[in-house]
Amino acid sequence: MSEPLVVIGNGMAAARLAQEIAKRALGRYAVAIIGDEPRLAYNRVLLSSVLAGEIASKEIELQPAAWWRDRGVTLSYGRAATSVDLQSRRVVLADGRLVPFSKLVFATGSQPLRLNIPGADLPGVHTFRDSRDVDLLLTLAAARRRVVVIGGGLLGLEAAYGLAKAGSPVTLVHLMDRLMERQLDAPAAALLKRLVEEKGIDIRLNASTKAIFGGDTVRGIELADGTHIAADAVIFAAGIRPNAGLAEAAGIAVNRGIVVDGSLATNVAGVYALGECAEHRGVCYGLVEPAYEQAKVLAEHLAGRSASYEGSVLSTNLKVSGVNVFSAGDFAGAAGTEAIVLSDARQGTYKKLVISGGRLTGAILIGDTQDALWYLELIRSAASVTAFRSDLMFGRALAERKAA
Repeated sequence: MSEPLVVIGNGMAAARLAQEIAKRALGRYAVAIIGDEPRLAYNRVLLSSVLAGEIASKEIELQPAAWWRDRGVTLSYGRAATSVDLQSRRVVLADGRLVPFSKLVFATGSQPLRLNIPGADLPGVHTFRDSRDVDLLLTLAAARRRVVVIGGGLLGLEAAYGLAKAGSPVTLVHLMDRLMERQLDAPAAALLKRLVEEKGIDIRLNASTKAIFGGDTVRGIELADGTHIAADAVIFAAGIRPNAGLAEAAGIAVNRGIVVDGSLATNVAGVYALGECAEHRGVCYGLVEPAYEQAKVLAEHLAGRSASYEGSVLSTNLKVSGVNVFSAGDFAGAAGTEAIVLSDARQGTYKKLVISGGRLTGAILIGDTQDALWYLELIRSAASVTAFRSDLMFGRALAERKAA
């Protein structure tokens, strides 16, 4: 008889875990996936493309319903888990249903942060995180509402681009001195700012939001320097917080996220966590690739084989506001490293490669990202680049041909 395995969360991490388990231990577990969103798991990375009208919402689903059935996965979507009883080994759903488990995985993701400022609870203040948010923002864009997006990281840029392309006048305000400061250096961020502004988005840097003002609805925001920016809606996209409350209430160890070890296990036997809700060695990863790497390790462990998650090399490889952006590793360059930079503002391209001890340790690409996966492979493998160092900047085809 199959062992009951329950996964709380129906996002990209849960979907990849189901896929990895099916590869390694099909039939060993009766997998039940519980999610509160009323739809099949989808590619959250493509939400801005849905908002921009570049792709239909249905097209971002990761797998059709038949795929899950064929692998023995029971899906309960549109049903929120409200509590976990570790003593009786049952998950309690909002509709009162009880789901028993032998093993339990938290894949509850994260939630967007809302700034603690006056007016944050006014009607017209929203977030950008899931497909329900997209539906609401599409309504705003269709009415050509003026929107202020707070946050100049990946989420904020994606929200601003989608809204602008859908028809809304958009102003993006960011507390820091450059966009995507966690992924880009100053020159790369400056180029990205220019390219995004060319798409009609007004960007304000070094802009601290003091308050959101209005009466029965939003009328605009006030910055710390006294500047007022008119708006019909405000979107918070200034960071995320792991959804760890359900686990904490059950008595599972939580710091910022749900604390896990190298096997993705919590402090409770048979209970695991992965993805944005998990904290490994003090780090909560807010990106998709680490969640996929964790899913492989956890699936190996659940299949009865030895595996350990040692952490991830952080990388971003996306089209950000319509601009190709790649960043990985130590792009800032620690002491003793060497940076090779190629910048062509007219063509809208920027490349920076950081080398240490004959190995590629970091990279940033803006515009031309065709060799991004090769650079990421070199960073992760720590392979020597000495044989083709002089041609490394010009891409894989030339570098490997000359090194042969």
